[in-house]
Amino acid sequence: MDLIWLYSIAFFVIAFLYASVGHGGASGYLALMAIFGFSSTVMKPTALILNLLVSCLAFVSFYKAKHFKSAMLWPLVLTSIPMAYIGSIVPVSEPLYKKLLAVVLFISILRLLFSNKSEASLTTPKWYWLSVVGAFIGLVSGMIGMGGGILLSPFLLLMGWSTQKQTAAISAIFIFLNSAAGLFGQMQKGFDLAPSIYIIIGVVLLGGWLGAYFGAKQFQSNHLKFILSAVLLMAATKLLFVN
Repeated sequence: MDLIWLYSIAFFVIAFLYASVGHGGASGYLALMAIFGFSSTVMKPTALILNLLVSCLAFVSFYKAKHFKSAMLWPLVLTSIPMAYIGSIVPVSEPLYKKLLAVVLFISILRLLFSNKSEASLTTPKWYWLSVVGAFIGLVSGMIGMGGGILLSPFLLLMGWSTQKQTAAISAIFIFLNSAAGLFGQMQKGFDLAPSIYIIIGVVLLGGWLGAYFGAKQFQSNHLKFILSAVLLMAATKLLFVN
């Protein structure tokens, strides 16, 4: 029972923090499951299901707040969705899976720590560059079991293609669609889910709803990002150096 309470608090915090910036939280859920010693066969589908739920809540909140820039979405998802499906059915050994996940978690840490740069003048990206970016992120996301927002968001901001709020809205729907494609690929192979999945889903929905609401209303969570970065760092270190 104590372990269930620990799961609930940890997953609630991750869902809240990620949803506040338009993310589904897959990298955070994967980090927690790595810390708690879940097997890789359970981690991927569980993270994708949680990602679907939270990214949907996040998109609705940011869409209602009129931050969605639809013209950028379609070139991204037209290539990312099929590549996410392909990535999800590519056989990946557990040692390689853990190393790939560790790299993504380190990218997540950098994203969280260096996401407060002043927004440059926006430029309009060419559709074919968006398609290339979408294909690459989709493939990696499908292989690892996440929606890809943790890779997409810093890229959009770095290139000056969208504001912070627009990035959150685009990332949320991008994550949702890619997570759906990745989960479909997992269903083709069959999968197991985490213990106490229904309790985890309940607390993640609550955390995601609250985080998305406050995030869309210009809630500032900069003072909390260091806590989240610490969780990701612990998980990435474990994946790299602990068998």
